Amino acid sequence: MTDDPIADYAFLADCRSGALVSRAGSVDWWCPDRFDASSVFGRLLDPDAGHWLITAVAYGTPTTGAEADAEVQVDRAYLPGTLVLRTEHRTGTGRVEVTEALAVEPGARGHRIGLRSPAVLLRVVRGLSGTVRMRVEFAPRPEYGLVTPYLHEEPGRLVAAGGSATVTLRGDVPLTPLGDGTAAAEFTVSAGQVVGFDCAYARGHGPTGPAELDRVDAVDNAVAAWRSFEEIHRYQGRYPELVQHSALVLQGLTYQRSGAVVAALTTSLPEQLGGTRNYDYRFAWLRDFSYTLHALWVGACPDETDRLFGWAARSTGRVGEGPVPIMYGVEGERVLGEQRLEHLRGYRGSRPVRIGNDAWRQHQLDVLGEMLLAVHRLRHELGELDDELRLMLCGIADKAAETWREPDAGMWEVRGEVRHYVSSKVLCWAALDRAVLLAPMLGEPADAGRWAAARDEIRATVLDRCWHPAVAAYTGILDSAELDASVLLMPLVGFLPATDPRMRATIEAVHDRLGDNGLVRRWSGDPAGFLLCSFWLVECLVLAGEWDRATELFERTAARANDVGLFAEQVDPATGALLGNLPQALSHIGLINAAWRLTAPDDPDPDPDAHQD
Repeated sequence: MTDDPIADYAFLADCRSGALVSRAGSVDWWCPDRFDASSVFGRLLDPDAGHWLITAVAYGTPTTGAEADAEVQVDRAYLPGTLVLRTEHRTGTGRVEVTEALAVEPGARGHRIGLRSPAVLLRVVRGLSGTVRMRVEFAPRPEYGLVTPYLHEEPGRLVAAGGSATVTLRGDVPLTPLGDGTAAAEFTVSAGQVVGFDCAYARGHGPTGPAELDRVDAVDNAVAAWRSFEEIHRYQGRYPELVQHSALVLQGLTYQRSGAVVAALTTSLPEQLGGTRNYDYRFAWLRDFSYTLHALWVGACPDETDRLFGWAARSTGRVGEGPVPIMYGVEGERVLGEQRLEHLRGYRGSRPVRIGNDAWRQHQLDVLGEMLLAVHRLRHELGELDDELRLMLCGIADKAAETWREPDAGMWEVRGEVRHYVSSKVLCWAALDRAVLLAPMLGEPADAGRWAAARDEIRATVLDRCWHPAVAAYTGILDSAELDASVLLMPLVGFLPATDPRMRATIEAVHDRLGDNGLVRRWSGDPAGFLLCSFWLVECLVLAGEWDRATELFERTAARANDVGLFAEQVDPATGALLGNLPQALSHIGLINAAWRLTAPDDPDPDPDAHQD
């Protein structure tokens, strides 16, 4: 548990997993084996769950002289075009910079980053002026803090062995074990001096990590690796710096071995401080699939979209009798059973802490639309479909035609009673609409006539039972007065034009009744603004011809990112504090797609090469 705000964390990545480092210089989250593996540093969720601190300390507490009011001042930023972090610490006696990265394979560039990531965290301290005293604390706690390892001093390194992990710290300054599974040191850095450290993870009963490496060279290699994406990612739209940075964050959330994009790096960061909606987002959702694919298409290049689509098609496989799964592990795993870690106190006391996510059991009809929307968007790239893919897509369309009348858990994954969510009906409509358009590619299994009839029945049902005269808007549940921001999807998937009078009234109702200080809540009573919904509203305003309002809202929402350009899932409208898991892929996806809508408002399904050189 930490007192640091969620916004105080920066993201390091190696396309295998990621780490969070605070402004104070503490690595408080790292699950090195892969995104959803157990942590070795987990202080984000409990003070005793492990951390690795490197920070400047002010000299003493003098009562006179220039140092009397000295405190450590911190400025930080990613090196341009990278997820390599540079933090400058200033004290009354000097300045130092700490450059931090997760190592990537030597020479790996572009889409090869992460295929064989060594699971090494690099931290290089360089003196800039004067003299600065630094402090290091090393407290690995594998298995989400359940294991306090023995620390073994060996020549040139400190080995923490315990449970299923071995963590090896090597550095230019030796640390002293304190007898409780923690080691520490203080050292002085002068201008021009370089002091480096690396922390290597290995599974408990294998080798203890890669051979000794040159830390400065390894950081330089990471910089070159991330910048290599600039050669293949050539976004040609508005807000290029914002889009390119968000695309880089999505790249960092990609498990490169499979192409899956995880929803977030973390688990159990709360939607509301002290609340219980604390879930594990370290998995990949089909619910997000078409949004993710579109964002990668716009902000990156077709290679990412092809790999993501291949992962989703392989993970989904044959469509059987039961519901299509809504989410998977990064290698396509389906069983993602949820557990509560009762020994962890949670971020600022927000319990329970969960690993795994029981949403994998839910029935969510919207995923059917996500798959077929994605295929329609990729139709020019896919070429002739093989028999297995055609059968899968026809099975998804058949499933939409057969099941759209059923209640489900909805896209917000409400736990408890299933209901007739309008967003689920609209996405079933989208599945059938795109299936009809794709029928010539789908061949003999396609039943375009039956799909078209079901599509038209869904449309008539939604238009009849979703509009609520007293609310003067389309609502989130059939025959209900409950307004829900998910109805903003209706114009985004082509169900209704944003200029339709009732749709236009709905857009205003969402803005007026769910909007709060420029943020959009998912429903009335939602404790915070949901960033994706704010970006959806931007897109709807563009489609409605409200260009100036859309631009103002986009820029206001984009400014909600923290100082290194990261979004969490939600924002407290009263305080501006980030809430929920970090970094949140959907928030960055929303920014990319909204920026493209502002670039090409009349291009609802853009050609994949339209924004490339």
